[in-house]
Amino acid sequence: MKKARTLSESFYYAISGILYAFRTQRNIKIHFATALLVILMSYLLKLSTLEILTVFMTITIVLVTEMINTAIETVVDMYTQEYHPLAAVAKNVAAGAVLISAINAIVVGYIVFYKRILMLLSLSK
Repeated sequence: MKKARTLSESFYYAISGILYAFRTQRNIKIHFATALLVILMSYLLKLSTLEILTVFMTITIVLVTEMINTAIETVVDMYTQEYHPLAAVAKNVAAGAVLISAINAIVVGYIVFYKRILMLLSLSK
């Protein structure tokens, strides 16, 4: 891999990494689609500035951990295609980080959206 010599090359490589993850990883597509839905709900439910910041930080954490997981899995696969217990540990720990961030997102979503959704449902009766 070439080293980036300019800021624009650095951005190009970073965007290439994002696009690679999006093209090759089913889970990041799921996280991204969910993020778009949550952003739409945030707008429609008129969240406060602090709530919007919390939602965006949570989305960012999930997407970043998914991309780090992809990077770790790719490097491990580059090193060996055969089963190795340490390779399995590296992949499992990275997947665990994604799981923790996804659970955190569910908790944040519950705290931010639950009462508003209940109010909307009670108004529709």
